[in-house]
Amino acid sequence: MDNPFKRVKSVEQSIADTDEPDTKLRRDLTAWDLTVFGVAVVVGAGIFTLTARTAGNVAGPSVSLAFVIAAVACGLAALCYAEFASTVPVAGSAYTFSFAAFGEFAAWIIGWDLFLELALAASVVSLGWSAYLGNIMGTPATVHLFGPVEFNWGAVLLIAVLTTLLALGTKLSSRVSVIITALKVAVVLLVIIAGAFYIDTKNYTPYVPEAVPQADAGGSVWTQSLLSVVTGAEGSNFGWYGLLAAASLVFFAFLGFDIVATTAEETKNPQKALPRGILASLGIVTVLYVAVTLVVTGMVPYTDLADKVDPNTGEVIGSTLTTAFNAHHVTWVEWIINLGALAGLTTVVMVMLLGQARVGFAMARDGLLPRGLAKTSRRGTPARFTVLVGVSSGILAAFFPMGTLEEMVNIGTLFAFILVSIGVMVLRRTRPDLPRGFRVPLMPLIPILSVLACLWLMINLSVETWLRFLVWMVLGLIVYFSYGYHRSVYAERARAEQAAAAQRLTS
Repeated sequence: MDNPFKRVKSVEQSIADTDEPDTKLRRDLTAWDLTVFGVAVVVGAGIFTLTARTAGNVAGPSVSLAFVIAAVACGLAALCYAEFASTVPVAGSAYTFSFAAFGEFAAWIIGWDLFLELALAASVVSLGWSAYLGNIMGTPATVHLFGPVEFNWGAVLLIAVLTTLLALGTKLSSRVSVIITALKVAVVLLVIIAGAFYIDTKNYTPYVPEAVPQADAGGSVWTQSLLSVVTGAEGSNFGWYGLLAAASLVFFAFLGFDIVATTAEETKNPQKALPRGILASLGIVTVLYVAVTLVVTGMVPYTDLADKVDPNTGEVIGSTLTTAFNAHHVTWVEWIINLGALAGLTTVVMVMLLGQARVGFAMARDGLLPRGLAKTSRRGTPARFTVLVGVSSGILAAFFPMGTLEEMVNIGTLFAFILVSIGVMVLRRTRPDLPRGFRVPLMPLIPILSVLACLWLMINLSVETWLRFLVWMVLGLIVYFSYGYHRSVYAERARAEQAAAAQRLTS
């Protein structure tokens, strides 16, 4: 049994595989397309809800600083992604990068991890899209079948349309993404401009409110953060601890820029376009997020944005940007926000499906999944895997009440960030000769800070999230050692070499 850690796929081999006729992707994308993809997947409905709730419950007006801190932490990982993507311009993102730096086993782990991040996220976000569609129509986008079973036709319709677009061509889906992204950015800008007229600078004081104990600090051990359980510390809302906790929370509003790296193989000039697309999209969304937080905390006192409890039902009612506008009797904004959220979630699902299809395509090309799934269509897209991802996500969204699975998506993403940050340092040492279109500055300080920032965010996730993540990883090990380990390209190559050596000995 050979060592899967020694099955390292060289950068040269990864690039050579992109020229195989049956698995060749068409290079259509520019830095502008990549920037649009990045903004499309990061700016979703969260900008209309997360900003207000975090200000009211955790950080107060200092939530704007929390977004800046989160953007810096995210930017550290973005720099590492930019160097890797410009060095290994091949589909698969963190999966391909890990194969070059650590070997097949680590690549499988991160690929399996990305399945958790992307496919599950596409299903969950499509359910959110369906809910906003129901708000606009005035009736839920679901059909009752029997018993407790309901068919969410809104989510299925969205996934079906986007899967078709992605199968027809990445450039076509990019053009659609440009139109929808422009619409939702216009909505965000409209909200910022309209809200600016109602800002009262007195609402920014105190910028960092006095700390108060968390109301749920004594809750179940499973719902407490891993850090709290290990150290026995009790957190607080507001104050400087609340500011840092808010940074951990809003960090997740930036997740998704890494999916830009999955399109490396379809980019015309990846060495220059990929770093520009990744960093430009991150810069744009940071400005939008900070502007929205400054508006919402300036319109009303932060205490007005705290969660309220319905006295009749006991249901917790969270605040949104609409809460701030309703306080000034500006009710027309709610319809605009619903429209913006609908557009925002459309592009999020599209880019999630695109990213998952590219990761799966790369794994199938390496034999870790059935290789037939790596065949490309006449339009130069991984149509087979795209349809598979679309059908799987559609089934999950149609029948399963997914609930809030954001933390499962988050822990998977942060784990990928850590491996990419370490991988940049490893590849700098093992392959200093490689041409790099972009180089991380202050090496190795930036990657080390990226790892530490991601670890800090991970240990602030709940214990139950960690347990679910470990269960998913164990399942991935079972799949790998029962299929991928024996069927991969490197496994077949090793068997061929052994057979050739045995033949030489007998001849």
